[in-house]
Amino acid sequence: MTSEERFAAVFRHLGAVTAYAQRRGSSDADALAAEVMTIAWRRLAAVPKDDPLPWLYATARNLVLAERRRNRTGAELGQVEARTVEPISLDPELDRALRALSATDREALLLVAWEDLTPTQAAHALGINATAFRVRLLRARRRLQALLADDVRPMTTLDVEEA
Repeated sequence: MTSEERFAAVFRHLGAVTAYAQRRGSSDADALAAEVMTIAWRRLAAVPKDDPLPWLYATARNLVLAERRRNRTGAELGQVEARTVEPISLDPELDRALRALSATDREALLLVAWEDLTPTQAAHALGINATAFRVRLLRARRRLQALLADDVRPMTTLDVEEA
């Protein structure tokens, strides 16, 4: 397989990388995804042949984090305006619960739920072993479940009268 053919196989994931960047709050998801593809072309030998998506997500994650640091630092120095990103529409309780989780827990859940990665693929994207990721995912699911359960309370007669 030539380099061009390998890169064509990698490039098929452009839409998934763009969606990943958008869901992670990138101010310019298209540009970030293009940068991921540029890095993939330059480092094609480092991109796994069998499953490039976790590697692409790891690269996109690093770029999103770098973008946030630049924006935060620039805003603190008054060099750039703080950018607002169109939030993704979620159920309000789920949104609140996700925001209450640590960034580590949230990323574990989102890699599996939004990005549709297997635990092994998600572990590769985060640069950890699969067993560690499965434990992280299990704990994150339990924490999310507990946060969502906090919103559920039995309805009382007072609630019925208020409605």
